[in-house]
Amino acid sequence: MQVSVRDNNVDQALRALKKKMQREGVFREMKLRQHFEKPSERRARERAEAIRRARKIARKKAQREGLL
Repeated sequence: MQVSVRDNNVDQALRALKKKMQREGVFREMKLRQHFEKPSERRARERAEAIRRARKIARKKAQREGLL
């Protein structure tokens, strides 16, 4: 990952880097790797995330169709 610094504006470059890292999921990955996660816990977490995503998509679809 690379960010260019323009006009010695390091703060702006740092913000751009953080935004790129957030989009790539680097921060989330670091948080997950701080502690060991048992395979059963990982499966349960991934299953819960999938359910959450499906509900969110269904809610947005219902909202678009005017049901909510």
